[in-house]
Amino acid sequence: MPEVDVEIGGRIFSVACQTGEEPYLRSAAKMLDTEATVVLGQIGRMAPDRMLLMAGLMLADKTAALEDDLRELKEKVSTQEKALKTAEERLADRARRISDLQEAGPRTEVPDSITDGLAELAARAEALADELEAEASN
Repeated sequence: MPEVDVEIGGRIFSVACQTGEEPYLRSAAKMLDTEATVVLGQIGRMAPDRMLLMAGLMLADKTAALEDDLRELKEKVSTQEKALKTAEERLADRARRISDLQEAGPRTEVPDSITDGLAELAARAEALADELEAEASN
């Protein structure tokens, strides 16, 4: 098991890790060192355990905020996915209706209400024509 020396807050710590995990350990130590540097800049010199505790708490706070952001984004994505699914279903329904209309072909039949109305208009027109013809004869 390899040991890696990392610097955190100006102090060197020797830490064991699994083979191949050295880059991850160095990356994590760098994040912790960044927070420790902030703590030391604000408070000054302190015991290593207290410095590590404060730096760890600051990282935990940042992590919690990122987790909250991630949760909110997941909720937004879920809402968008539901809206997209609904829109896709409506689009598929409209596509089916269009396909059904195309398969049915053009409508050549005229509804009864229209033919009845036209017949009534024709009858009135004939009656008026008869009246005009009668008046013209007189």
